[in-house]
Amino acid sequence: MTFREFKTSSGKLVLSGKDRESNELLIKQAEKDNILLHTKEKGSPFAEIKGETNRKDIKEAAIFIAKFSQDWKKNKKDVKVHYFLGKDVYKTPGLKTGTFLVKKYREITIKKKEIENAN
Repeated sequence: MTFREFKTSSGKLVLSGKDRESNELLIKQAEKDNILLHTKEKGSPFAEIKGETNRKDIKEAAIFIAKFSQDWKKNKKDVKVHYFLGKDVYKTPGLKTGTFLVKKYREITIKKKEIENAN
C-alpha cells in the first residue's frame, strides 16, 4: 500500500494515510520518536514526519493534513491539528480499523487562508 507523500521546505518526508486501512498501516510502521499528526476532529489522515523536525516542518505537515481532512471539506474554516510522538499512540481492543488513542499531544490551529494557499 502506498501513502500520500509530501516534502517540507526543509526536505523532510511526510507520509500520510489515505483511508482507514492506510492509517492503520502508517501507525504500525511509524517510529516511536517521530512526530505524528491528526486533526482534532475525526475523519482525516494520520501523518508521520520522518526524522528530526522543527516547528516549521510541523506547521507545513499540519497544513498538509488539514487540507485532506473531513473537517476542512465540510466546514471550510480553521482546522485544529494535534501532533504527538509515535510512542504516545496506542490501540485498545475493539477500536475500529484506523482508529487510535493518544496519551499526550499538542495542538496547532491551521488558518483557513493557510489551507487555501497550500499547493
